[in-house]
Amino acid sequence: MAIKLYKPTTPARRGMTTQDTSTLTKGKRPEKSLLVAKKAGSGRNNQGKITVRHRGGGVKRFYRLVDFDFKHIASAVVEAIEYDPNRSSHIALVRIEGGKLAYILAGSGMKVGDQLASGSDAGIKKGNRLPLSGIPAGTQIYNIELVLGKGGQIARSAGTKASLVSKESNKPGFVQVKLPSGEVRLVHENCQATIGTVGNEQHQNIKWGSAGRRRHMGWRPAVRGKAMNPVDHPHGGGEGAQPTAIYKYGQKTPWGKPALGLKTRRRKSTDAMIIRGRGKGRRR
Repeated sequence: MAIKLYKPTTPARRGMTTQDTSTLTKGKRPEKSLLVAKKAGSGRNNQGKITVRHRGGGVKRFYRLVDFDFKHIASAVVEAIEYDPNRSSHIALVRIEGGKLAYILAGSGMKVGDQLASGSDAGIKKGNRLPLSGIPAGTQIYNIELVLGKGGQIARSAGTKASLVSKESNKPGFVQVKLPSGEVRLVHENCQATIGTVGNEQHQNIKWGSAGRRRHMGWRPAVRGKAMNPVDHPHGGGEGAQPTAIYKYGQKTPWGKPALGLKTRRRKSTDAMIIRGRGKGRRR
């Protein structure tokens, strides 16, 4: 999918690009049986406290019920490729044997009329979903299951892919998967994954152009810390610009915690599953 450019008729339009939606199915409205009303949380938790800043407003959305599991499907046909406002990737409407409809993540190159299948008997081709034990080593995969029966959790955003590095490991029944971050992780061989790459690869190259366009998406303005007063942010205060202070003491969050490079992983129970950290050698 290409990026669409515009003539610079206004200052905002000059730095703005959009996606070429020619690969999406024209005139197709979302399947009503797979839509659920979505209430905007505006970055707040169940107590009303703001836990994610700079969120709120935006256009009302309906959530699409995407089947991240998609198991034991002998045959399915892609009926439409649709836009999903809740994720960066596109979704595909498939009709399963018996007439049931379902949404799945649209893989790169997936088009209307493609035949898909899932299960240990499915063929090794793009879009098919198989257990990791049935996928050849070196194959690119996405929508990877981490917990048996839970459905895909890893490599689901636009353009992402992982790879099945090796089927041999020091832990029987597990295979080695290299994640998009560079981390190599052990995953149970019966967990399922879809062959190929998530579609809509050009999503990362979009230039939003104007603040108003982001407001429609539910993103509110953000103020730089160095533009604040010392009482409001650790970067604030001083006469004129103070870049050396930030570099000397490190970038901080508004609450004084290190903003970059601080390791926050606390889940020791799965440390044994990580063969190599994100491109930085073996985890100790």
